[in-house]
Amino acid sequence: MQIIHNTMNISYNWLKDYLSFDMNPSEIASALTSTGLETGSVEEVQTIKGGLEGLVTGKVLTCADHPDSDHLHLTTVDTGAGEPLRIVCGAPNVAAGQKVIVATVGTTLYDGDKEIKIKKSKIRGQESFGMICAEDEIGIGTDHSGIIVLPDDTPVGMPAKEYYKIEPDYILETDITPNRVDGTSHLGVARDLAAYLKQAGKPYVFKKPSVETFRIDDPSPAISVEVKNAEACIRYSGVTIKGVTIKESPEWMKNRLTAIGLRPINNVVDITNYVLHEMGQPLHAFDAGKIKGNKIVVNTVPEGTKFITLDGVERTLTDRDLMICNIDEPMCIGGVFGGLDSGVTEQTKDVFLESACFNPTWIRKTARRFGLNTDSSFRFERGLDPNQTIYVLKRAALLIRELAGGKITGDIQDVYPHKVEPFGVDITYKKINTLTGKEIPVETVKSILSSLEIEIASETPEGLSLRVPVFRYDVRRDVDVIEDILRIYGYNNIEFSDHIRSTLSFQTATDKNYKLENLISEQLCGAGFNEILNNSLTRSAYYDALSAYPAANCVMLTTPLSADLNAMRQTLLFGGLQNVEFNIKHRHKNIRFFEFGNCYSYSEDRRKEGESLSVYKEEYRLGLWISGNRVENNWAHPDEKSSVYELKAHIENIMRRLGINVEKLILDRSDSDIYSSGMTVVTPSGRTLGTYGVVSRSILKTMDIENEVYFAELSWDALTKETKKYRATFEDIPKFPDVKRDLALLIDKSVTFADIKKIALESERKLLKDVVLFDVYEGRNLLPGKKSYAVSFYLQDREKTLNDRQIDSIMSTIQKNLEEKLGAQLR
Repeated sequence: MQIIHNTMNISYNWLKDYLSFDMNPSEIASALTSTGLETGSVEEVQTIKGGLEGLVTGKVLTCADHPDSDHLHLTTVDTGAGEPLRIVCGAPNVAAGQKVIVATVGTTLYDGDKEIKIKKSKIRGQESFGMICAEDEIGIGTDHSGIIVLPDDTPVGMPAKEYYKIEPDYILETDITPNRVDGTSHLGVARDLAAYLKQAGKPYVFKKPSVETFRIDDPSPAISVEVKNAEACIRYSGVTIKGVTIKESPEWMKNRLTAIGLRPINNVVDITNYVLHEMGQPLHAFDAGKIKGNKIVVNTVPEGTKFITLDGVERTLTDRDLMICNIDEPMCIGGVFGGLDSGVTEQTKDVFLESACFNPTWIRKTARRFGLNTDSSFRFERGLDPNQTIYVLKRAALLIRELAGGKITGDIQDVYPHKVEPFGVDITYKKINTLTGKEIPVETVKSILSSLEIEIASETPEGLSLRVPVFRYDVRRDVDVIEDILRIYGYNNIEFSDHIRSTLSFQTATDKNYKLENLISEQLCGAGFNEILNNSLTRSAYYDALSAYPAANCVMLTTPLSADLNAMRQTLLFGGLQNVEFNIKHRHKNIRFFEFGNCYSYSEDRRKEGESLSVYKEEYRLGLWISGNRVENNWAHPDEKSSVYELKAHIENIMRRLGINVEKLILDRSDSDIYSSGMTVVTPSGRTLGTYGVVSRSILKTMDIENEVYFAELSWDALTKETKKYRATFEDIPKFPDVKRDLALLIDKSVTFADIKKIALESERKLLKDVVLFDVYEGRNLLPGKKSYAVSFYLQDREKTLNDRQIDSIMSTIQKNLEEKLGAQLR
C-alpha cells in the first residue's frame, strides 16, 4: 500500500514559544526525523524580503519645498549616525518633527522580484542621500499614500528590523503520515521533541499556552447551540465575543503566519489560523450579526439545497453533508469550508467562535464530494481530540479579546452528548523487549510514556495498564504503544548482534512464487505484452447482471469513497477492460495486457462456526487481455487479426514454462457469462486452473468497446500448487517411430475440438500421445447444423514398434467412443 504524506511547515521560532532548547534548526530536523516526523528540508525565510537590512528609524529635522518642483520636499533627517542626511522626498504627508523609516545609501529594496538599490542621486538639481519610505516600499504593507509616520517616542537610529521585530526564521518541512494527526501543529511537534530531549538527557522546558485568565465579561445570554445530528458532530463548543474591532493583526502574528506560507487577512481570521497551526484544532469565526435567531443549529439539510461557499462557488448539498446553520439557512459546511455570507468582514462587530469535533468519515466524504481539501478538513478527516475543544476555544477567545477588543459574552456553549474517554491498552515488558530486540529499562519505558502524555493507570511486575490520550488517534494496540516507545528511545540505539542467525540459501514458498511470477512476467513481456496494475476496488454495478460472479458475492466496503469504488473486485476482467477502452480511444488498438492481482469474494455457504472470516475468500490470479491485430503493416506478412487461439497459445506457453504437462490438461466448455464462447482448463484430478475465451458482447458494450477482446483468467495459486507436482526429467529419444492416423469427422456445430480430444485421450491413455486438429470445414454439401473436422491421432510405444492390429484396435475404440458420445460420423 502506498503511504500518502502531507507536508507541514514548522517555524523554528514559533516552536521556541512552547519549548526551550539549545539546538540549531538542522539538529531539530534530525531529532524530529528520528522520532518519526520526517523533516525533508530546512529553509531560512524572511517574513519581509531583505529582512529590512539597511533601514533605520529617523527624525525629520527640517522640511522645505523644492525650489524646482510643486510636489517635492527638501528634508534633513537625523538617523543617529553623524551628520543629518539631506533627502528629497515626494510624499505629501512629510513634515518636520516626524519619526520615519529611512533607507540609507546602499540599501536594497524589493518590488516583487525587482531589486532597487538606494544610491546618492540628484533630483531636480538637489542632492539626495537616501529615501524616506512608505509601507509598500519596504514590504510591511500595501499603503502608498504617504510615508510611514512612527510614534513620537520611537528612538532614532534603531534598525527597522528591531522596530518591527523582524528576526530570521527557519522553516522545517515535516512529512505527516495519515496516522499522525497529532503532528499537524506546532504544539504537537513540540511535545514529540520534548520527549526526544528528555530521553537524550538534554535540557528543555515544555510549556503550553495558559488560559487561566479566561473569564466571562458579560453574563448576558448570547448565541445558543443545538446539535441535531450527534453522529456527525461529536462535540460542538462555542462562545460569543461582542464589540470587537476588525483590523490588521500585529506584526508578530503576521510574521508567524507569513513564515509558514499563510496570508494575513484580519485580526480575527488570523487568530483562527494561528491557533489552528498552534494546536491543530480548526476554528471558525462567524459574524454573530448574521446568525438569524441568535441560534446555531448543527444538522444536515434537504438533498439538492444550493449553498454558496467562501470561494463564490454555488454547490449542491446532499443529505449527508453536515451544515452549520442558523434558524433559517445553512452558513457553513461543517469542518470543510465556510459560507460566503456568514464570515467576518471589516463591518463585523460581534463574533461567534466555533471549536468543534466532527466525525472523520462524514468530513472525508463531504470534502471528496466537493473536491475540497482545506486545512480544517485535512485534520478532521484524520480524527481530532474532542476533549480539547474548550481549551482551544478559550485560547482563541483570549487572543481575540487582546488583539480585537470586545467582551466575552454569555456562557460557553458546549454540546458533548457522549464523552470520549482515553483508550485503555495493556503492555508487557516481555513483548516490548521481544519486538524491539532489546531490553529497555523499565524506568526508561515509564519516562517515555510520561513525556508522550500516556498515563500509567496501574502496573505489575510484568507490565503496565495505560490510558492513551484521545489526541493519539493512531494508538489503540500494545504494538502501537511499543512503536511509540521505540521511536522516542531511538531506532539507532538498537544494536545489531554480532551473530547472523540465518540460512542464506533458504527460500520460503512466497519467495518461490515471486520468482515464478517474475519468470512468467518476463516471458509475457518478451511476447509483446505490457503489464498493468489496477485498483482492487471496483464498482459493484459491474456484477449486477452476472451469474458467474453474482453481485451478492461482492465484498462491499462499509464506507466507500464513491459508487465507483464501493466493492472489492471478484475478477480482474473489468479493470483490464477499462485499460483496453482507454487505449483504444487513444488510438492504441493492438493490445496485449497482463496483470497479477488478488480477487475477493463473499459467500455465506463457506461460513464456519466461530470463524468470522470464513465467508471471505482471497485468490491471487493472472489475467491476459488481447485485442486488435496480431500482425499489422508488415511487408512480409498480410494483416492478421488476433484470435482466441493466439490467447490459447500464450496460456499453453505459460503452463509449459511452469513445468505443467499441457497434453494432460482437460479443456471443458465454460458456462461463465463473461464469455460469449469460453473454455475451462482443468487438471486430470479435477482442479480448475483457469478460463479463457471471447469476452461477452454485452460486457464490451457496457465498457464502450467495439472491438473483440479475448480474455484469460488463471488461478495463480492453483498453478503454483500444480507446479510442485512436476519435476524436470530427462529421457532418451524414442527408438521406435510414432504412427499417425487421420479421421475426417462429421459432427454437430456445438461440438468442440476439446470434446474430441478429451474423449480420445480417455479412450487410450497409454499409447495415444497427441491429438491435432488440422482442418475445419463448414459449408456446402454438409447437413444443416453440421461441420467437418479433420483430426490427426499420434500413437507411439517406446518399447517396440506398433503393429497394424494394435493400431486398428485403438482407432476403432476411439471412433466408437466418438460416435457414441458425440454423435460423430466418418466422412
